[in-house]
Amino acid sequence: MEEYQHKLGNLASKLKQERPKTPMQEVQTVKVQAAKDPEVQFNNWIPKGLLKRLKTFGLEHDRSLKDINIQALELFLKSNMKH
Repeated sequence: MEEYQHKLGNLASKLKQERPKTPMQEVQTVKVQAAKDPEVQFNNWIPKGLLKRLKTFGLEHDRSLKDINIQALELFLKSNMKH
């Protein structure tokens, strides 16, 4: 029992001597994405040679096939829409 009281006594003196360490909170900015249309899957068959040309173009211009397809479809609709 004396050993337990001795440990408690040492703990109290340590608490009095040492200043408590306050945790520092790090502030980080939150990335907010602009609202955009939800994406859906779109599959179709194209000639093998066209796919190779698209992949080559994407590699040379650092563009994904998805981005190329979206831009191509938007341009097609824009040029064929009758206002």
